[in-house]
Amino acid sequence: MALSNQPRKDQPMEQVLYEVKKIIVGQDHLLERMVVALLSRGHILVEGVPGLAKTMAIKTLADAIGGEFKRIQFTPDLVPADLVGTRIYNQKQGEFNTSLGPVFTNLLLADEINRAPAKVQSALLEVMQERQVTIGRETYQVPNPFLVLATQNPIETEGTYPLPEAQVDRFMLKVLVGYPSTTEEFVIVERMTGALQPVQKVLSSEQLLKLQKEADSVYVDPALIEYAVRIVTATRQPAEHGLKELLPYILFGASPRASINLILTARALAFVRGRNYALPQDVLDMALDVIRHRIVLSYEALSDNVTSDELLEKIIDRIPIPVVPLREHGSIRLNA
Repeated sequence: MALSNQPRKDQPMEQVLYEVKKIIVGQDHLLERMVVALLSRGHILVEGVPGLAKTMAIKTLADAIGGEFKRIQFTPDLVPADLVGTRIYNQKQGEFNTSLGPVFTNLLLADEINRAPAKVQSALLEVMQERQVTIGRETYQVPNPFLVLATQNPIETEGTYPLPEAQVDRFMLKVLVGYPSTTEEFVIVERMTGALQPVQKVLSSEQLLKLQKEADSVYVDPALIEYAVRIVTATRQPAEHGLKELLPYILFGASPRASINLILTARALAFVRGRNYALPQDVLDMALDVIRHRIVLSYEALSDNVTSDELLEKIIDRIPIPVVPLREHGSIRLNA
């Protein structure tokens, strides 16, 4: 997302991004998706090689919104109690006390999630879905807002436990992070070897909760909902949309959760862009990030080096873009 030198005060999410960009060079796509996830109450799975500032991005975002940030380095010897907490016997008092784990935070970085066994992955995915943890007989709610950014390294397989498809489906977005350009890398080196600018807190957790409610009120035309549903159902029934050639490559298409999240994120993206109504372009811009991890590819697709993104691009090209009448919803949002 392109940012102006001076962010508008009536665009609080633009101010947040402006502060984060004081530290992070490039990665505009990831940063915008992180803000969209915050507004739509979702979680992100980020795939990229080490050293691309994934940890620094979410930590800087936490500083800008005044939220608490915690990081968990996933390893094969991790157990669920290391995440959610456990009951510890206090010898002095002669009773058990509850020690809450690092998931009790606003922004949680689950670094290299595929390095932990299934039990630990399930513990994290449960708290992501339910936003609560049960320890003993007590149930504890995680703070609100709550965002999990999980990373996985695509180039290593030794000592890793791939996330099952059903668990990956719990992530609202899967974002692919690539290498910076030569110009961006020059700025990165220059910035990281000098004195970094301090990040100002421009938003409180309470203000963020208010913005989430405002994003919920962004108007979505029924034609856009139908458009999102057609894209998702085409991943399950490509032949019915004139894409019979995709049948050998797809074992299972995306679930209805994809349709729901596509609308939620398109609505949040429209809000970030300063509108109180969603456009087809918002749905298009979110389609790959929302659906790519929800398609189960066949062995034939893997052998032919066909990716889910390539399949999705063919589907999106085939589904006609609706003409959405703006009517009274066409005004620009003036305040936030």
